[in-house]
Amino acid sequence: MNHTRSSHANESDVTADAPDEGEPQRAGIQSVEVGFELLKALSEVPGALMLRDLAAAAGMSAAKAHRYLVSFQRMGLIVQDPLSNRYDLGPAALRLGLATLSRIDAVKMARERIPALLQETGHTLAIAVWGNQGPTMVHWAEAPQAVPVTLRLGDVMPLLTSATGRCFAAFMPHEGQDGQRIPPMIREELARLNRLPSTGLPMEDVPLTPAQVDAMLEDTRRHGMGRVVHSMVAGVGGFCAPVFDAQGRLTLGLVVLGSLASLDTRWEGQPAQALRRCADQISADIGHRPG
Repeated sequence: MNHTRSSHANESDVTADAPDEGEPQRAGIQSVEVGFELLKALSEVPGALMLRDLAAAAGMSAAKAHRYLVSFQRMGLIVQDPLSNRYDLGPAALRLGLATLSRIDAVKMARERIPALLQETGHTLAIAVWGNQGPTMVHWAEAPQAVPVTLRLGDVMPLLTSATGRCFAAFMPHEGQDGQRIPPMIREELARLNRLPSTGLPMEDVPLTPAQVDAMLEDTRRHGMGRVVHSMVAGVGGFCAPVFDAQGRLTLGLVVLGSLASLDTRWEGQPAQALRRCADQISADIGHRPG
């Protein structure tokens, strides 16, 4: 009899926890959400914390935090230093983080954000990654009223006269197999620009000396993105914002292009700021933490 009542009680518990079909939001376990604040607090600081500081950061009392920490220690999500008594993330948290990073596809995440960004900016958008020959366009989305730009998927962007190239030249470290290629590529492109006949375009946006290249790259780093006005295509301007991974490496560039008649090319303009916000959010989503 007792066994039967127990079985019925368990069935009742399961039924009560199960969400109804069509329920807009499933009921959760509040204690899990509360306890997660401790893990979140540790993930947002550079090192281990004392119980009182960790509890304060998570918005709970030390006694309440300690109960959660005991369980998290058993699970390997939290470790406590026996000498300092400070708490830090444990090996289980590391395994979860590494598993998440291994599943991340930054380009896919960027592509999923393009429609909303397209609506917000009203201008053509693109995604570029570093390929065998340099910054390469891998996705393209034109705004309905966009001025046609003669670029195609797979096109490699110049380092000095495109917003995309400037972004990669400025934010990719000039070391490692790919980074070491950037200085000689810049020298070759600079020599090529100096051999070209005058185009009649405003030349203040086209670097023609090593000093001007250095100044352009520094300007790009200072503003946090690449920009061109006229440089690559007459009458067209653009920005390219960098997306960084968890190791701080440049993963891709998010690009907006448009006619100078309609694209606001100011650093503080709406297209540049919308692009920056989107790129920063993707960076955060794939684990980047600004230094």
